[in-house]
Amino acid sequence: MQKVSFNNKDSDFFNTLKGKVDTYFKSNNIKETGNYKLYIKTVLLSLSLIALYTILVFFTPNVWISLGLCILMGINLAGIGFNVMHDGAHGSFSTKTWVNELMGYSLNVMGGSVYLWKYKHNVNHHSFTNIEGMDDDIDIKPWIRVHEDQKKHWYHRFQHVYWVVLYGVTYLLWIFVQDFKKYFTGKVGDLPFRKMDVKEHIIFWVSKLLYIGAFIVLPIFTVGWLELIIGYSVIAFVCGFVIAVVFQLAHIVEDASFEMPTSKNHKIEEEWAVHQIQTTANFATKSKIVSWFTGGLNYQVEHHLFPRISHIHYPKISEFVRETCQQFGVTYLEFPTVMSAVRSHVVHLKYVGRN
Repeated sequence: MQKVSFNNKDSDFFNTLKGKVDTYFKSNNIKETGNYKLYIKTVLLSLSLIALYTILVFFTPNVWISLGLCILMGINLAGIGFNVMHDGAHGSFSTKTWVNELMGYSLNVMGGSVYLWKYKHNVNHHSFTNIEGMDDDIDIKPWIRVHEDQKKHWYHRFQHVYWVVLYGVTYLLWIFVQDFKKYFTGKVGDLPFRKMDVKEHIIFWVSKLLYIGAFIVLPIFTVGWLELIIGYSVIAFVCGFVIAVVFQLAHIVEDASFEMPTSKNHKIEEEWAVHQIQTTANFATKSKIVSWFTGGLNYQVEHHLFPRISHIHYPKISEFVRETCQQFGVTYLEFPTVMSAVRSHVVHLKYVGRN
């Protein structure tokens, strides 16, 4: 498929906004990467994961306590993905490249592949947000129809109901199906990615095997088959559900735009930055708990405009984004709470599933 381009001839909006953001960092002598707050969070999330794993695998409590710990472990894994892996893979965790790479590989510890994720997310999703055929993050076909240009099936009329179950299995599909599909086809969505070198091939297979060994094989011997199936299913479902919901609330909601490239030159009339704002939404930005846990992904607008700036700076950057949006007459989409964003997501799914 031909790549989509944007009308960036002048980029007045983004140039104005970027000037304000650059001035803020320079005048306050602040680094755009993470600071001690992010590092402390990383230590806490990492130690809690180790503790939960150790208790569940080697000191397994009774069934109800174990189920509770499995739920916490699923949430914990999602938190590591939001905070540690996400900033690391975007190169915003630290000023040191090797630290960013190390933090990014936390996704491999979770069973995924940061190499493939960077193409899926950093390249495809961030460059071509909500553009059909280009943004792999909105390609949930055939089970979920996210906009009216996608093919409609009879069961889509119920997608506003079954999305809860579907989102819960996305983690398993991701690490055991989609990663391998991308690996063997050499494509993320419809777009090919740069071929892996020997090192990346080795990392891919070794990390997959280590993950299976640590999360599936070893627990079989320490807790048993049935306990492993139940416990791992709970962990995977909770992790997948939390990750899917956070990312869906950022783009698959009412009033977020979707693009279907139809012109011969596949050109979007808006400049890239304005397109990002029109296709993205924030939620619960006044909640420090939500912001802490999601790694600032509730400030999705700011993240899409400045993906290489650490999420710890998004609350301040949002002030400049709002100001510039008002200056240029660009609508800034935001939901006050998590539940209001979830409600909008469900309403959107229901509408698209029936129209």
